[in-house]
Amino acid sequence: MRLTDFWARLEEAFGPAYARSMAADHSFAGLGDRTIDKAIADGVETATIWRAVVAAYPDRVPSRLR
Repeated sequence: MRLTDFWARLEEAFGPAYARSMAADHSFAGLGDRTIDKAIADGVETATIWRAVVAAYPDRVPSRLR
């Protein structure tokens, strides 16, 4: 998944402002307790990051974005 596709999905699921806030402030267990921003900086594949977001918020992410 391209980084631009990742951000588009995250913003569609959570809204632009909340998506950016979540990326900076929320640590995900599925990412080794890293934030999205930290995982991206560490070189984690965006598909892996997206799966962690979906796992953490299964009711929030529409099935068409999974």
